[in-house]
Amino acid sequence: MTEAITRTDFIFPKQKDVYHGKVRDVYNIDDKLLVMIASDRISAFDVVLPRGIPYKGQVLNQIAAKFLDATADIVPNWKMAVPDPMVTVGHYCKPFPVEMIIRGYLTGSSWRTYKSGTREICGIPIPEGMKEHQKFAEPIVTPTTKADEGHDEDISKEEIIRQGLVSAEDYEQLEKITRKLFQRGTEIAAKQGLILVDTKYEFGKAGDKIYLIDEIHTPDSSRYFYVDGYEDRFSKGIPQKQLSKEFVREWLMENGFQGKEGEQVPTMTDEFVNLVSERYIELYEQVTGESFQRTRPENILQRIEQHVNKYLQEKV
Repeated sequence: MTEAITRTDFIFPKQKDVYHGKVRDVYNIDDKLLVMIASDRISAFDVVLPRGIPYKGQVLNQIAAKFLDATADIVPNWKMAVPDPMVTVGHYCKPFPVEMIIRGYLTGSSWRTYKSGTREICGIPIPEGMKEHQKFAEPIVTPTTKADEGHDEDISKEEIIRQGLVSAEDYEQLEKITRKLFQRGTEIAAKQGLILVDTKYEFGKAGDKIYLIDEIHTPDSSRYFYVDGYEDRFSKGIPQKQLSKEFVREWLMENGFQGKEGEQVPTMTDEFVNLVSERYIELYEQVTGESFQRTRPENILQRIEQHVNKYLQEKV
């Protein structure tokens, strides 16, 4: 099998610290730059699964880079360069401690919440009588707290402001930008025969300026349906054909795992890992309209280190 990168431990010039997230390893370069390496780790239900997915990091990094460029007229973003297919280097920002999730359809976790009888998400009332995968009259913004470990938690706009997580003025800006980004993503997806169903955005600040940070419109942060067949499937109440990692969550649930205490992650076979890898590559090609160029499958860590060091030597 192709090598999968599940951890990095580099020492770059002027490196102050490193943060190992669920998927990304973020290196702080002198409080001026961030080197963000998209690993091949995969998480579901806020748990990092035991095996990495070949090419996943490259898929995430290259989709995010493309859509950061495609939305830079809406909001400044942190990206400065992509020195390696798995790496983005960008501005050092102080992140807001919330994730801005926006949903155009009742599906995934929102459907599971609705099906349980709840008719409100993050303080937003949801009408009675809705069906799974039904489109909302208007997209709804359902933020979560951003947890370093464990589960992110749904939170209302009012509670975010009351707790002082984000100022009222900044929150209004974040919500306005979120809606504009989702509209742009929806338009781009439609050109590729896709529906952008829901997604999340993260933001930070450098000085007084708000930046879009992290990833955007990737299969880890977003869900896509195919336009073709959506109405027919919805009218018949059958599952939508979708591009996202929801199929990984479904596989885990079918095998008795939802991230709850005491549950064991099911064994990920080589066959399943390869299937997930191919699904990520399929999503890249569907979302971008471009053919995915697989990088050489060996010496990946050495390649990343060489590319990042070369970039930093020129910039730092």
